[in-house]
Amino acid sequence: MRDFELLEEGLTLMALGMGFVFVFLTVLVMTITLMSLLLRRFAPEPVEQTASGAPRPAPPAQQDAELMAVIGAALHRHRQRHRR
Repeated sequence: MRDFELLEEGLTLMALGMGFVFVFLTVLVMTITLMSLLLRRFAPEPVEQTASGAPRPAPPAQQDAELMAVIGAALHRHRQRHRR
C-alpha cells in the first residue's frame, strides 16, 4: 500500500510542477508580446541617416584583379598543405 501512496504523491508533484512551468511560460510569452506591442506603438520612428558627401567609389578593377589573384594563391597553398 505504501508504494501506491508514493506513486500517487510523485504523480501529483509532477503534475503540479508541470502546471507551474506551463503557467510561468504562458505569462512570460504574454508579457513579451505585450511589451513588443507597447514598444512598437510608443517608440520613436527610426531616424534615417543621410549620407555625408558622395557615396564611396568602387575600388578600381586593378585592385579587384590583384585581390582575386591573392585569394586564389592562398586557396592553392591551403589545398596543397591539407591534401591527404
